[in-house]
Amino acid sequence: MKSIQVETVVTTWIYLTVNQFIEKHPAFTNGGMRALIFNQSSNNLAKSGAIVRIGRKVLICESKFFAWVESQNQGVK
Repeated sequence: MKSIQVETVVTTWIYLTVNQFIEKHPAFTNGGMRALIFNQSSNNLAKSGAIVRIGRKVLICESKFFAWVESQNQGVK
């Protein structure tokens, strides 16, 4: 009888407020992040799922946000 090894991958989402995000990633400014969030429907940030709203609180999923950032350079050569 063969034994099969199964590797389980657990994905954890880390959500940060805008202020926590810019403190952790100083390349992004408060105004710049808020502009991206305000225009999320036109810049496809909403489709990425990186922005979550709970009531009035806006949370950013780090991994999804940076995947979206990388996708913005797909057409640039």
